[in-house]
Amino acid sequence: MDENNKAVDSGTNPVQGRLLMSLNIEQLTVGPLQENCWLLSELSSLEAVLVDPGDEPERILEAVRKTGCSLKAVWLTHAHVDHVGAVAPIVRAMDVPVYLHPADRFFYDGAPTMGRLYGMDIETLPAETVDLSEGMRVNVGAFHFEVIHLPGHAPGHVAFVNDGLCISGDVLFAGSIGRTDLPLSDPRAMHASLQRMAALPRQTRVLTGHGPETSVERELAGNPFLRGIARPVGA
Repeated sequence: MDENNKAVDSGTNPVQGRLLMSLNIEQLTVGPLQENCWLLSELSSLEAVLVDPGDEPERILEAVRKTGCSLKAVWLTHAHVDHVGAVAPIVRAMDVPVYLHPADRFFYDGAPTMGRLYGMDIETLPAETVDLSEGMRVNVGAFHFEVIHLPGHAPGHVAFVNDGLCISGDVLFAGSIGRTDLPLSDPRAMHASLQRMAALPRQTRVLTGHGPETSVERELAGNPFLRGIARPVGA
C-alpha cells in the first residue's frame, strides 16, 4: 500500500479496536510540507469527514469516493496554509460545511496570500464556517469527538478526541511538537496545551499533522519536549 495513503489498523488495544471496527481511518499525506489529511469514514452510517485537507484535492476526493460514504464536513485543527490548501475545491465539489475555531480566522482568510510565500496556489476559502469551541462535540456517524482548544502553535488550534484516539494537528508529533516561532504562536500557551495532551489516557493514539502517528505513552517516555510536563496524580 502507498505509504502516503494508508489505512490505520486497530492495533491491540481493545478500546481502539472497538472504535475502529466501524470507523475507518485513512492517512493521506499531501503537499510540499507533507501534511497529514485524515479521512474518517463510518461504515454503519456511510458518513465521512475530512480533517485538515491541505493539498492535492483530487487525490483526497478520490479517496472519499472510494469509501462509498457521503462526505459530511471538513474539520480543521487550525488554518495554517498546509492544512487548508484543498478546502475550497473540496467544498465546491461536495458542498459540505467547514468547521474552524474563530481564533484562527486570520490565517483562514489570509491563506491565498500566505500560500504564495510557500509556492502554494490556494483558492479563496469558503467565507461561511461553523465555529468550533472548547467542549463542543462533533460526530461522524455514531462516533462523537470532543473539541479541545489547544493554542500555542496557532491561536485557534484544536484537537478532536474520542476514547483512545486524538487527532492532534500540529500540537504533538512523534518525538517533537509544533513550532512556536510563527506569527501569533505562543510558547506559554503551547506548554499548557502539552500538559492537556499529557493528561490524556496513556494508551491514546495520536494522529498527527505531520509524520507518523504516535501515542501519549510513547511521547511521555521519549519526547524531549514533554520532559517535566506534569500529569495528574495516579494517571
